[in-house]
Amino acid sequence: MADRKLIRNFSIIAHIDHGKSTLADQFLLKTGAITQREFRSQILDGMDLERERGITIRMHPVTLYHQMDGQTYELNLIDTPGHVDFTYEVSRSLAACEGAVLLVDATQGVQAQTVANAYLAIENDLTIVPVLNKIDMPTARPEIVMEEMEQALGIKPEEVMAASGKTGQGVEEVIRALIERVPPPSGDENAQLRGLIYNSHFDSYKGVVVYIRVMEGTIRRGQKIRFMGRATDGVVMDIGQFRPSPTPCENLSAGQVGFFMAHIKNLLEVKVGDTVTDALDPAAEPLPGYREPKPMVFSGLYPSNNNDFEALREALAKLQLNDCSFSFQPENSEGLGFGFRCGFLGMLHREIIQQRVERDSDLDLVQTAPNVTYEILNRKGEILVIDNPQKVPDAGQIEEFREPFIKISFLIPAGNIGDMMKICTDRRGVYMRTDYLSPTRALLVFEMPLAEVIYDLYDKLKSVTHGYGTMDYEIVGFRAEDLVRLDILVAGRKVEALSTIVHRSTAEVRGRRLIKKMREEIDRHLFEVVLQAAIGSRVVARESIAALRKNVTAKCYGGDVSRKRKLLAKQAEGKKRMKQVGQVELPQEAFLAVLETGD
Repeated sequence: MADRKLIRNFSIIAHIDHGKSTLADQFLLKTGAITQREFRSQILDGMDLERERGITIRMHPVTLYHQMDGQTYELNLIDTPGHVDFTYEVSRSLAACEGAVLLVDATQGVQAQTVANAYLAIENDLTIVPVLNKIDMPTARPEIVMEEMEQALGIKPEEVMAASGKTGQGVEEVIRALIERVPPPSGDENAQLRGLIYNSHFDSYKGVVVYIRVMEGTIRRGQKIRFMGRATDGVVMDIGQFRPSPTPCENLSAGQVGFFMAHIKNLLEVKVGDTVTDALDPAAEPLPGYREPKPMVFSGLYPSNNNDFEALREALAKLQLNDCSFSFQPENSEGLGFGFRCGFLGMLHREIIQQRVERDSDLDLVQTAPNVTYEILNRKGEILVIDNPQKVPDAGQIEEFREPFIKISFLIPAGNIGDMMKICTDRRGVYMRTDYLSPTRALLVFEMPLAEVIYDLYDKLKSVTHGYGTMDYEIVGFRAEDLVRLDILVAGRKVEALSTIVHRSTAEVRGRRLIKKMREEIDRHLFEVVLQAAIGSRVVARESIAALRKNVTAKCYGGDVSRKRKLLAKQAEGKKRMKQVGQVELPQEAFLAVLETGD
């Protein structure tokens, strides 16, 4: 049984691209978990997508053993993602730790996610070990960055360790600081078993692999266990730790981190945040779990080929097992056929899910425009949750239309404050405050609707600040706004799949832009096709596609004009009848043109 005083559980938190995975690789190398021959960049990032994009998407635990002052310490590192969309993964990692390495890039300085993740760690009462990474770079500015850390996070310069994940410089000192500063885990190995499930994945040979942090008691091979939230039992068949490859062991006691398998065939039986206890001697109270993540961005996913619908369902179900912040349900659209309405935490999350499905299942997908979740208070006093514009009731039944607002922080060069403020106010943003971290960098805080952020605000931020700006946001709640549903009518018929929710002040401009785009994509028919954008029964924009003309009088050479008139009247009659019974063919391109994210 491990000596609890020699265990340290920690995670590495930082802004995206500040070198978390590279530093984790150095920890593995310095503690002898891997040899120099096995050493490669991003060793913990196993997914091809992670390695290509250079970002961490899923958390990766690893147990390291380190000799110091004649003692062997057990270090449990839980690598975390850095992007704003994966904050939920970070919060899950932090709940399993006592300490956190706060990594700051010596060339880029404190960024928006650095601040957000540092506050997350402080809220979880973790001991923070601040580390300045990339000090070997010629553009590193350690003194200025330490000043920013003191200004933004209250970290004293003398507490900051300097290191380089690339060359390994200062890494051993960081490990020593971790052992000295981070407290050992509390908990009694002889108490009743209580373990926190902080992740799980599905292995096609072994079933569900459950990642556990033992808070109290001991979990052993052959033990009968109970999942307290689900009230289901199982027997521990296999138990071990990631070192970094799965290594079996006999038991895990209080303070240790590892995994176990109990012949669970269905991932839905294992809920992240649940408590594992002994089935024969159960604990009285479960551990406080996690707040359920609420998907905030919704979008339709449709297979290009309708025959792939079942394959897509299977692929999404597999993904949901690993990622409980992702949700989906079937829907159908007259333009795109059968597909699924999917909920994501943000736009990067949406993009990653799409790419993982396309890769793992070799499917070609069509995505509809993203929209956020709205709330409607109707005349009866009921609150309706709207994740699809088609669910919006008639205006007469709506008492209050609410949309999600976020508090958004931009870390930008001081010279770009004016440009950024203009972009935010154009998107209905409310200015909160400006904090200067240094004479050249400022933290700008706004409150604004999430719907105005999800499309292209990140791209705008990068172009205005020439790549130097970063942002982070958190949901602050729903607020009543003057919102309307904008419908698109083709030849007098409403096309449900093209409905969107917009602010009344921008509805006319949006409607005009949409139908202009559609006019270019829909082929001409033998009758005139009218395109309209409407709010309720009021049409706000109109375009028409002229009919194809056939010259019915071509065969008349000279002669009486009344013969020509008769033929033209007959043609007009035919067009009139065709207009009543004819169907307008809407190509998929017309849907996609409207559903482009730029709109």
